[in-house]
Amino acid sequence: MADTGTDGTPTGDRITMYADYVCPFCFLGTRSLVQYRERRDEPLAVDWHPFDLRHGKRNPDGTIDHDVDDGKDDQYYEQAKRNVRRLQAEYGVEMSLDIATDIDSFDAQVASWYVAREYPDRWDAFDEAVYTALWQEGRDIGDRRVLLDLAETVGLPTDEIRAAIDDDDRRTDLEERFTDAQEAGVTGVPTFVSDGHVARGAVPPAQLERLVEGVGTDSR
Repeated sequence: MADTGTDGTPTGDRITMYADYVCPFCFLGTRSLVQYRERRDEPLAVDWHPFDLRHGKRNPDGTIDHDVDDGKDDQYYEQAKRNVRRLQAEYGVEMSLDIATDIDSFDAQVASWYVAREYPDRWDAFDEAVYTALWQEGRDIGDRRVLLDLAETVGLPTDEIRAAIDDDDRRTDLEERFTDAQEAGVTGVPTFVSDGHVARGAVPPAQLERLVEGVGTDSR
């Protein structure tokens, strides 16, 4: 049996994507990745690695302390919104939100990590459903009822997804994946990696093509 990526695609060329669902640039990065994959003649295996942008703001019980100063002021968010709108136009993407500062993606990432391990052939559809629900439909993916609805929509067993979200061991495992990403040198998302080369940000399809098929934008 051939090896596959997170999305169940047989390996050959492959790309790793570090991402957090609440990052608008991660959503835009997936749009770029979709466009690149569509114009390829061969499949591209995608390995997804979760990354918690709110890690430094979490209380011991896992909730987010929004009062923690993360260095992102109003000016930062205004610039981010301008960049989001620019990339929307560049990639031809409709979005109902520019920023999602009040949404917690931890449960969504636990669910997605479970799907990636147990149902890799359905992970791509679930990943797409989560991004679409938040960024194009304005749904709160921090609400477990929304996640279970999305799971059911793509044919996943909701009882398993609910149990995975509630499993402390799986939540701890996800936190370890975040630490692994940081130790691998990932400081922000999206980050794309292929054959030792790195591209950071919602880069265009042509840059992803160079990353996978030619010389990367940055080497470790």
